[in-house]
Amino acid sequence: MSAGLGRSPVLTLDTLVRLRRSLGDPPAPPRRLAVPDGMTAPLGCDAVAVPAGIGPLLLPRLPRVGCVYADDTHWWWLVPSDSDYALDWPAPARYAPGALLPDSVHTPGLLHKPEGTLPYTPPIPLYLTLCRLTGTTPSWSRPITA
Repeated sequence: MSAGLGRSPVLTLDTLVRLRRSLGDPPAPPRRLAVPDGMTAPLGCDAVAVPAGIGPLLLPRLPRVGCVYADDTHWWWLVPSDSDYALDWPAPARYAPGALLPDSVHTPGLLHKPEGTLPYTPPIPLYLTLCRLTGTTPSWSRPITA
């Protein structure tokens, strides 16, 4: 069957199946950092990832530390959902809504669990400490340009 001018060729079910098979396996569903047993996250959960070299520098500088996960390359800090609202997290930190891990990351282990039932690190002290360690001016302190 030939396609006429302005017409698309007809795709048969066999063609669609062949196309789907050529795409390979479907991507794995995204993984989340799990809130430890016995803890609740009433404000939802996001995460802030920092390189593993910065993690140990942050830990002693924070007034309260929530759940922290670590692998060979990153430390992940649980924060309440929407902790990126009006904040530009400084590089090399990465903000992960829903505490979803990138595909390339294996599930990190729990490094620190706070006492109590809330898994959160307060986001403002974490943000300010990250700004200080990275030499970044907090977003609300930057001059406004017209």
